[in-house]
Amino acid sequence: MSTLKTHVALKVTDIEKSVAFYRAMFGVTPVKHKSDYAKFDLENPALNLTLNLTEKVQSHGALSHLGIQVNSTAEVKAAIDRFTQAGLSLFEEQDTDCCYALQDKVWVTDPDGNRWEIFVVKVGDTAPEQNIGAVGAVEMKAKKPCCA
Repeated sequence: MSTLKTHVALKVTDIEKSVAFYRAMFGVTPVKHKSDYAKFDLENPALNLTLNLTEKVQSHGALSHLGIQVNSTAEVKAAIDRFTQAGLSLFEEQDTDCCYALQDKVWVTDPDGNRWEIFVVKVGDTAPEQNIGAVGAVEMKAKKPCCA
């Protein structure tokens, strides 16, 4: 089977600010950069990200956030260093129980309000007894997801 690559196309209102943000986000320059378009073609994670200039971006549509899962806390810290050097506002979380998993993460927001997280999962399921259908599962309680 051939390697799969996810494609994400984002509408942006300022191509230069967005290119600067994503250059810092991924630590690479775009493979294509025009006055109304930019393309970042990443190998790891396998991602084809395009930025398409538009006059207005509707914020808070169906998208909650975007993220990159990495293999270690050291990689999260490397992202923090990269974001700090680029002057990006960030929010760090260590040992946070999010989406029923123990994680370290850092959050940044692009110029058009798209929230990104770089995270490592340290414990895959912090409440396995609550899995629906699990032996001894307890009644599910309404819980606001941490990533909403």
